[in-house]
Amino acid sequence: MALVALLAGVGLVAAGAAPASAADGDVSWAVRTAANNFGSERQNYSYALDPGGSLQDALVVVNHGSAPIDLAVYAADGFTSAAGQLDLAAGDAQPAAIGSWVHASASTVRVPPGESVDVPFTLALPDNAPPGDYLGGIVTSLTSLDATAGFNVDRRLAVRIRLRVGGDLAPGLSVENLTVQYGGTANPLAKGEANVSYTIRNTGNVILSARQDVAISGPFGRLRVQGDAPADSPVLLPGDTWAVSVPIDGVAPALRLSATVTLTPLLTDAVGTTTALSAVKASAGAWAIPWTLLLLVITLGAGAAAGLVLARRRRAQAKAREDARVESAIEAALRERDEVAS
Repeated sequence: MALVALLAGVGLVAAGAAPASAADGDVSWAVRTAANNFGSERQNYSYALDPGGSLQDALVVVNHGSAPIDLAVYAADGFTSAAGQLDLAAGDAQPAAIGSWVHASASTVRVPPGESVDVPFTLALPDNAPPGDYLGGIVTSLTSLDATAGFNVDRRLAVRIRLRVGGDLAPGLSVENLTVQYGGTANPLAKGEANVSYTIRNTGNVILSARQDVAISGPFGRLRVQGDAPADSPVLLPGDTWAVSVPIDGVAPALRLSATVTLTPLLTDAVGTTTALSAVKASAGAWAIPWTLLLLVITLGAGAAAGLVLARRRRAQAKAREDARVESAIEAALRERDEVAS
């Protein structure tokens, strides 16, 4: 049975008016937005629509090859990949939002060589569509046999769709699984390195990124060390998470450390304007015991205690010897007196 391998990256029209394109030998195609009432040089699709509303638009598919090309066409939900890039769900994934709300006029399209074909599609929202931001795309897909590998390869090109469903917007970020680890040094007077790890979660219903600030301090806020500011998080869709790990050097082993993470949500609108929202904070503690210094103190203390015990023992032994000498002298004097008296 042939296997279907999905390429790791999905081609997305993301910048400029140039279409996304792919090639496989003499097979080559490109996709772009159609020129219509929505605009003539759009980089991608961007809509605002209330629940129950609908609209129509079109995708342009261009065949740069020398033979006709048959492509599958479908919509897919978007997600943030582990690399922090926007990706689209596979064609056999169960859609939940854009993937189920966008319907192409045909599931396949044939494009003659050197020509382009418009593929109309409809975006129709259910009456109960939850408000907020959604990302997805309309995908063209070509499955072909890789003779060398011996399985089918699915090559995909897509144009991104960003949708805001009308209603109450509730932006929100949270810090989860915040932990602090401290690594000491052999030098009892030296400072060590701490590592602060946490997960950013988009808990709201709008697309956000996060500006981050991380610091560590000792008891009562003393000995504060500011970490190098991590890069802003990638764009996170509602419900998405992003794992972060921040090393901080020069941290004193102050017995008890407290790490504070501050996130400033960044909201970017459809025209690219970014607004900073109210910051959220989270803290977590960890022990930072200077084991080398503690061992040295224990060793010195044990030595001092042993010396004290030995000194007391020597004094006791000296007193016992002196008492024995005095007693012996008294006995000798008494014997001498008795001999003189007799």
